Amino acid sequence: MSIALKPKSLNQPKQKKWWLIALVLISITGIGYVAYRQMVLVPQQKAKNQVQMALVERKDLTITVSANGTVQPERSVNVSPKTSGILKQLLVKEGDLVEKGQVLAYMDDSNLQGQYRQAQGNLVAAEANLQKLRNGNRTEEIATAQAQLAEQTANLEKLRNGNRVQDISEAQAKLKDAQYALGQADDDLQRNQSLYSDGAISLQSLNTSRTNRDRAQTQVKQAEQGVSLMRSGTRPEEISQAEAMVQEKQSALDLSEAGSRSEDIEEADAKVTAASGSVQIIQASLDDMVIRAPFSGTVARKFSDPGAFVTPTTAGSAVTSASSSSILSLASTNQIVAQVAEANIAQIRKALTATIQVDAYPGKLLTGKVTQIATQSVVVQNVTSFEVKTSVSDPQRLLRSGMNVNVIFNAGELKNVLVVPTGAIVQQDKAQGVFVAKDKGNPVFVPVVVGTTVNDKTEIKSGLTGTERVLLSFPPGTRPTTNLNGGSSKES
Repeated sequence: MSIALKPKSLNQPKQKKWWLIALVLISITGIGYVAYRQMVLVPQQKAKNQVQMALVERKDLTITVSANGTVQPERSVNVSPKTSGILKQLLVKEGDLVEKGQVLAYMDDSNLQGQYRQAQGNLVAAEANLQKLRNGNRTEEIATAQAQLAEQTANLEKLRNGNRVQDISEAQAKLKDAQYALGQADDDLQRNQSLYSDGAISLQSLNTSRTNRDRAQTQVKQAEQGVSLMRSGTRPEEISQAEAMVQEKQSALDLSEAGSRSEDIEEADAKVTAASGSVQIIQASLDDMVIRAPFSGTVARKFSDPGAFVTPTTAGSAVTSASSSSILSLASTNQIVAQVAEANIAQIRKALTATIQVDAYPGKLLTGKVTQIATQSVVVQNVTSFEVKTSVSDPQRLLRSGMNVNVIFNAGELKNVLVVPTGAIVQQDKAQGVFVAKDKGNPVFVPVVVGTTVNDKTEIKSGLTGTERVLLSFPPGTRPTTNLNGGSSKES
């Protein structure tokens, strides 16, 4: 009987190979864990169980307060005319630097120019009339009034004295001349009638001689009346009329010599004042047509071009409304407006220096000074802060309105003060203090009065002498804390 042998499996060498690899990996892992435990975990555990201490020391503390802020102009207005009108000329563009009082634009003033000339003419006329009244009548005018009075006086005297003999003789002579002329005219008429009857002359010639005879008769009658008047003398009504004329001329002379009345001068003076006021009003309106910069600054935006109709707007007008009415927006020198936390506002004061870090220019530092501290707080998302305005020196004009900045206020420096690490200060039995290490025995809690905290250092105003060592860490479960009831407990 033969025995059959079982053939070896082909996979047996491969299985041994994998077992060897697994053993090697397990060995490496175990060795690595032991090394990690000895080099990392054990030192960490020792360090955790070890109590850390720090010396109380004297040093200078530089106090700084950091706050976020933005760049804003100190003043910003929308420039517009005082009265509605058409923009005639614009002399600046966006980004231009302008000085206070510099002309920015001109408005159309054609209507006002005509009114101004008319008002000036009225003023000149009113002033001339006033001067005339103040000066009174000229010498020539007085002399004329005197001559007229003398003439009327002489005429009155003549009428009162009656006609002279010479005047009567003259009237009689005129009557004789008229009678002689009448006799000659009668002879001519009779001769012409005979000639006409004989057919020697025309009817027209006859009529002419008749007309001459009639005219001569009329002149004789007038001369006879003249002689009669001369003989009868002046009538009483003529003398009364002459006396009235003398009185009239005397009154005119008195007025000329007396000059203008005070009330006339006052009225003329009032008219001059009114005319001068009209000129000033129109002149002011003309001056308003010249648009000047109210302060030194930068042209931030342009809203209108020449030919546009613009209207008055307020400094606080929204951009959307200003763009349809104002000429341009003017912004003054930039400033920094920072929001300082309520806990730090007591350390901020005017003229305090500040260092400004601009997000847009990493590594670039600017300097400034505090110019204004808000008296009213601002609460945003339950965080109370105060607005602090700071001037900034920006000779390169790097800043733009709306940029974000970080402001570090240099609040001062505490000289030679006792300080401890802020982490050493704990609360126990409603008292704030530190644990002071002893050479022998457990640490002792010492109450202290703390002052300013700068970064990781806190000023100790009283309670320590400066030679102590204070605990920074405690064994697990032994660090004092403050519970809600104000008592002390141990850290778990």
